[in-house]
Amino acid sequence: MRIDELDRLRARLPEVPGIQGEEYFTSVVLLLLVPVNGEYHVLFEKRAHSIRQGGEISFPGGRQDKSDKSLEATAVRETTEEVGIPVKKIRVIGRLDSVFAPMGAMVNVFVGVADIEPGKIRRNPAEVEKVFLLPVSYFEKNKPDVYTVMTEVHPGFVDKSTGEEVVLFPAKDLGLPKRYWSTWGGFKHKVFVYKTEEGIIWGITARILVDFVKHLSVHGGKGRGMLK
Repeated sequence: MRIDELDRLRARLPEVPGIQGEEYFTSVVLLLLVPVNGEYHVLFEKRAHSIRQGGEISFPGGRQDKSDKSLEATAVRETTEEVGIPVKKIRVIGRLDSVFAPMGAMVNVFVGVADIEPGKIRRNPAEVEKVFLLPVSYFEKNKPDVYTVMTEVHPGFVDKSTGEEVVLFPAKDLGLPKRYWSTWGGFKHKVFVYKTEEGIIWGITARILVDFVKHLSVHGGKGRGMLK
């Protein structure tokens, strides 16, 4: 690279960084607030069993399409497609911290308000088994249970059908230190679990709720005033 090529490099750097690696993907969710009797409720959906992570409780969301002008547009589009709330009825009021999921996804989190009566919410049966609302106050009053799982790196595995070892990363043959010849790492990852009358809310969805509640507290920092 020549000295006079610096400006060309600068022009080609992304304004909004994504995730490096084709095995990773960018996902977007919308934590949507619905007013009910003078109190905000959080909208959840139970995913249809025929789709990925079927039967689990989550927020509306999904992958960004090339046609989406922004991540915010993705959040609104996916919400409209999944629970039938018109775009004009959704107001995005801010963002929460993004979450990196161990399965290889970066989840971008938006917060919005739906100016709609709960009875007019219409789920898409192809993607959503049911839609339900829980008051924000429930999550302010009830802390989640906290568990821990461990993520490790496996350079190979044993094929159960044949009993043969399958090498994915030949660390030994590459001359790398012995600690990389077998499983390494051991990153401990917190798992939050809310037990509700509608079912278990856990994983990324629960982690997002924990972050959301922090912004509602008196000492929640920059997020105060989010619901204005």
